[in-house]
Amino acid sequence: MTDSSFDIATAIADVLARNVTDVVLCPGSRNSPLAYALLAREDLRVHVRIDERSAAFTALGLARVQRRHVAVVMTSGTAVANTMPAMVEAHMSHTPIAVVSADRPSRMLGTGASQTIWQQGLFGRYCTTQHVESIADVDALSFAADQVHINVALDTPLVPDELPRRAGQAGRAPVGPGRLDTAPAWVDHGSVDVDLERDTLVIAGDEAWDVPGLEYVPTIAEPTAPTPFHQVHPLAARFFVQSEVAISHDGGDFSASTKPEQIIVVGHPTLHREVMSLLADPDIEVIGLSRTETFTGHPTRTGSRVNATGQPRDSWLKICEAAGEVGAQTVRDALADAAFGFTGLHVAAAVADTLGVGDTLVLGASNPVRDASYAGLPFDGVATYSARGAAGIDGTVSQAVGVALAVQALHPDEIRAPRTVALLGDLTFLHDINGLLIGPGERRPGNLTIVVANDDGGGIFETLEVGADSVRGDFERAFGTPHGVDVEKLAGAHDVAYHRAETLTELQELLVETTANPEPVTVIEARTTRATRRELAQRLKK
Repeated sequence: MTDSSFDIATAIADVLARNVTDVVLCPGSRNSPLAYALLAREDLRVHVRIDERSAAFTALGLARVQRRHVAVVMTSGTAVANTMPAMVEAHMSHTPIAVVSADRPSRMLGTGASQTIWQQGLFGRYCTTQHVESIADVDALSFAADQVHINVALDTPLVPDELPRRAGQAGRAPVGPGRLDTAPAWVDHGSVDVDLERDTLVIAGDEAWDVPGLEYVPTIAEPTAPTPFHQVHPLAARFFVQSEVAISHDGGDFSASTKPEQIIVVGHPTLHREVMSLLADPDIEVIGLSRTETFTGHPTRTGSRVNATGQPRDSWLKICEAAGEVGAQTVRDALADAAFGFTGLHVAAAVADTLGVGDTLVLGASNPVRDASYAGLPFDGVATYSARGAAGIDGTVSQAVGVALAVQALHPDEIRAPRTVALLGDLTFLHDINGLLIGPGERRPGNLTIVVANDDGGGIFETLEVGADSVRGDFERAFGTPHGVDVEKLAGAHDVAYHRAETLTELQELLVETTANPEPVTVIEARTTRATRRELAQRLKK
């Protein structure tokens, strides 16, 4: 006898309850048995979203904080394909996620049936499909991989005669392979010997961690990396590519050899071209440390731990401190120069200056994450997330919502939800405005502030080769892409609070005010200019 769709859906819900705490559900007909089964579970938090792409990125945001699988469930056809961007980012950033797609029975494939595509193997190398046609297939499901695709063939009837009974116990933690007390499935590449008597610089990117033995080595850290003891500003990378430079430090001038003998890369750095050029210098040995299968660049030696001997020379620490201070002072001087106006870098500095211990920060790709780096992040006591896997702007609003929901779920007894701040560019914000589309009966963030640095277009391109005067003829149409969108009306349409800042002072005051008196979701639009971005970037490089 063939298992009914309701029996299969109930079995799927049982498996999910053993492996996840949160499910993002999208409406549809083919997945209706799954919807009935999931909504009957007391031990699952179900979030409903109407757009599968946004739903998948909401799940990804939840999973970034939880470091465990979060499921997203949808109907058949292109609904499944809409989760592809989130699956790619999850794979590249090693973030667990489970896509559970309803499918038509195999007899309907290739017949022109509505909403029927070839869903098995849809994600290619990013995730292997586990296909389900019976309860026996459900029993064989595995959550061992970080990325999971469960494709469930469901036949008619799809609607039960009555609602299913409630199941599960509210508040019970999952007990499956992905349970909360299980550490991530890191890859151990062994130990590598490191002599710290050699002038050493650490480059820490996304997925970096505090490496025992490297605590006191000067470090250029990207915003999502741990905060180092000897933090070196990323602009200082320009010093380190040179053999000898003149440096002023503590009132004295001296000439020094600033090129490191070895660089230790921890995690996955991606942000700064000058930093990446260091890794390509043939005179510098590059050692790669990773807990995944990915190593940045082409390191000569690799591992996951270090066997460190010796200590950094005092003179090397002094050189790194001086170079870092020059970089930081360069940014401060540029921010104080009225000629540049109110830019995205000013917005990032204002956000950084108003962060507090216990806050959570979400950074959009493109300029915001780089501006935050120049503004001095990472900070101790602030958890920072950014989509550095594939480094796209996809789904960032939805991820910020997911992050905020996950953070406040970790503090259920607090009177006020912990503060989450998202810093986004205008194109990133508009690209995922659906992330604010949350139904009236759904869980909503309790303290999420989205700061939109709105320079009316693609400010990042102002600083790249395409922004040069010699090729600028079609720049505005192809790269600048001004949109003229009224952000206040968008905020109103999505029923979220809105404020506008035209100056740095106004933005700082708004950030302080909304910290003291938060709305559930607030959009602060910072009206910035990109007319000076290229000149500003050149100023920082000098």
